[in-house]
Amino acid sequence: MSWTLTTSGACISKAGANATISSAALLIWSNQAEATLSTITRKDWVADYANVTANFKQVLSDVVSDMVGMRIISYDMSGYTSRTEAETMLDVLRDNITRNIEVLREQKHQEVMD
Repeated sequence: MSWTLTTSGACISKAGANATISSAALLIWSNQAEATLSTITRKDWVADYANVTANFKQVLSDVVSDMVGMRIISYDMSGYTSRTEAETMLDVLRDNITRNIEVLREQKHQEVMD
C-alpha cells in the first residue's frame, strides 16, 4: 500500500512547519490510514485507485494525509509554540476527516468517483 492515496509531503505539511518524523513511521501510518479509510467506507480505495477520476483522488489524499498528520502531531507536540496550538491543529484535521469520511461512506458518492 506504499503511498497510494497520498504523499509523505502532504502528510508532513498537514502537521505544520515544526513537525519532524522518520520515514519509516510515516510509511506505517500511511498504510494504516489507507486501511482505515477503506474499512470505514467499505471500499478498497487502494485496489481501485486506478479507476478513481483525477478530481476525486484529491479527496482521498486529503483524508489520508489528515489522518497521518494527526499521528505526526500526536507523536511529538514539543515543536509547537504551545499545546493549544497542537490541539487546535488536531481539531481542524479531525473535522476535515469527519466531513470527508461522511461523504466517502455513501454509495452514491462512491459510484460517481469511478
